[in-house]
Amino acid sequence: MRSRSTLLEDWNKVLSSCDKPAYLAIAEAIELEIQRGVLQLDDRLPPIRELAKGLNLDYTTVARAYQEAQHRGLITSKAGVGSYVRIRNSNQLEAEPTLIEMTMNMAPEPQEPELLARMRHGARHVTEQGNFHRLTRYQDFGGTEDDQQAAAVWLNGVSPHHKGRTVLVTPGIQATLAGLMNGLVGAGNTLCAEAITYPGVKAMAGLLGIRTLGIPGDAQGILPDALEAHCRINKVRALYLNPTIQNPTTRTISETRRREIVEVARYFGLKIIEDDPYSKLMHNPPTSLASLAPELTYYVNGLSKTCSAGLRIAFLVCPTELESKRIASSLRATQIMASPMCSALATQWILDGTAQMCLDNIRLMSQRRQLIARRILGDFKIETNPEAFHLWLNLPSAWSQSAFCGRLLNRGIAIASADMFCLEGATPNAVRLSLGGNLNDERLEHTLRIVAETLNSYPANH
Repeated sequence: MRSRSTLLEDWNKVLSSCDKPAYLAIAEAIELEIQRGVLQLDDRLPPIRELAKGLNLDYTTVARAYQEAQHRGLITSKAGVGSYVRIRNSNQLEAEPTLIEMTMNMAPEPQEPELLARMRHGARHVTEQGNFHRLTRYQDFGGTEDDQQAAAVWLNGVSPHHKGRTVLVTPGIQATLAGLMNGLVGAGNTLCAEAITYPGVKAMAGLLGIRTLGIPGDAQGILPDALEAHCRINKVRALYLNPTIQNPTTRTISETRRREIVEVARYFGLKIIEDDPYSKLMHNPPTSLASLAPELTYYVNGLSKTCSAGLRIAFLVCPTELESKRIASSLRATQIMASPMCSALATQWILDGTAQMCLDNIRLMSQRRQLIARRILGDFKIETNPEAFHLWLNLPSAWSQSAFCGRLLNRGIAIASADMFCLEGATPNAVRLSLGGNLNDERLEHTLRIVAETLNSYPANH
């Protein structure tokens, strides 16, 4: 594929000499360059915003052009992944495949009739008991006393430090992390995180005007010496960590490394945001950072990865009761409250055992799917955890992550490339695959065989 500057120059000429609407002119320019062999299979097109700026057009026009090109079967587009050429020439049009979504890291969905019946029963019970209006009114931020007690029950075993403290019930982990980043760091200030980290942190930091610094690590977790060096040079306000079955690498920070990190944080008075949604997937999770440094740590857990992705309920434990009140006031200003309906359902499922059954079921399905993945992808360099529902795949040198994602997207499979997760430094040539969501075992196996087949093939321009 020619350089983007040359591509923009050619397309500007097409637009200036064409009397058709700009979106049609762009689509036809893509088709012409495919016919000429300038654009080839798996070539990545410029992002919509970049192209709009280069062609002096608005975002909507370019987005419509890409939609038109996709409708003609020329390209495949996926938000967060990009737009790729999907045919070698315009005579090879084929039906658009049904997209297999592996970019969102969702837990496997329970299918057992008994469990589904329990979930439905709990939902009916919540809406039918007592005063229905209590579920439709505003409530104080942090949940009712019953909600907070249920949250404390759920946190037993993964972070026992919460006993005797208020557990705030919040509207999902993502919203809670955004509130903590805003309240603890703030615009213009610095947050440290793993160099390869949860992409939501990148997005939220950008929106909030927060500077992020990536801390390098190894199989045991971030390097304490590197964290210390950053803290000596920069005025770091907080450290974000996803320490257990990390997204995307599945790594878990070792017990020893956790204590070393806490030692550095204590020395510099560094606040720790512990994002811990996957720890309950492990039968024997390591000691939480919050248990090692309760005076520094803001501990966040929830139900999205262990019960239901659509149940947007999270649990937050702050270092002190006074800080809990301050953070609750800050979160209330932007989030009002967690949905009383969702909070009541979460409480019902926790107390009647349904949430634990969901967790047990997700564990079993995740373990089974990891075995499938190892059987099919075992000859390749993968990193994973037996109790996770995602894996980190290091690509062979023949494939770039961009070309590999594009080739799979052309085959109807959407995966997440490493550049989505990297804060700074060299981006590893890797991708993350989610094994959960609505895929059943049979469809997952079929999908992973396509991934393996693609790994063993060569890029179009190899």
